[in-house]
Amino acid sequence: MTAIRPPHPPPVNGLKADSLLVDRTDAVATLTLNRPDAMNSFTVDLKEALRDTLAQLESDRSVRAIVLAGAGGAFSAGQDLREHATLLESGSTDLNTVQVHYNPIAQRLASMPKPVIAAVRGMAAGAGASLSLLADFRIGGPSTKFLMAFANVALAGDSGISWSLPRIVGHAKAVELLLLAQPVKAEEAYRIGLLTRLQEDDEQVLPAAQELASRLAAGPTVAYGAIKRELSIGDAGTLSDALAAEAQAQSICGGTEDHKAAVSAFLNKQKPVFNGR
Repeated sequence: MTAIRPPHPPPVNGLKADSLLVDRTDAVATLTLNRPDAMNSFTVDLKEALRDTLAQLESDRSVRAIVLAGAGGAFSAGQDLREHATLLESGSTDLNTVQVHYNPIAQRLASMPKPVIAAVRGMAAGAGASLSLLADFRIGGPSTKFLMAFANVALAGDSGISWSLPRIVGHAKAVELLLLAQPVKAEEAYRIGLLTRLQEDDEQVLPAAQELASRLAAGPTVAYGAIKRELSIGDAGTLSDALAAEAQAQSICGGTEDHKAAVSAFLNKQKPVFNGR
């Protein structure tokens, strides 16, 4: 496993520039939110590192799957309220962070043209919960909890939660989770779809996520990206919108090396080998 350092701006307010760790194993990139002493809460430094790294990985064709995880015992507690309070005291509302940081991160995760797997061990609260729900797969363990904590600090939801949550749990349940802002434990999270897989042991969460990522990284990457785009359109659009998106997707996928390799392998009764092109 080799580490690559993501593009970072200069440290903000003395914060360390290693708040996000990026490791590459073959075609899988694992991004680890690395502020375990603060439950991996989001500072300006961490938000900018995650935003810029996702942009880099989106265009990196050698990366074919992404794992998002948290260091220590939590996935992420959401916004760092200590830093937020300091900015409020200085006269800043700090709410432009939604447009400058959270929105671009959410958009990158949701539209990433390759699979994204969230390894959700421990608490995922506020923006931490929001961003995890934008992953294609969410793997958790016994300690996993989701908390849509926004109302507890008199804020509305952000980071894509109003888009992802009702699609996963339905409108009525989304209203309940956001307005009551109570923790959802692992078993319930799995039952209602916040988790797509529940491991028996917390120590299995990250390895399971990386194993799934490795499997997906060996698949037809262009087709995966096209399927994700189709679903984003089909979820909210008309049948005509969906049919047009499918026609465009098949036109692109039909010309890929992977499709030609799969057809040839089928005719020769072999297992196809995909190169993501």
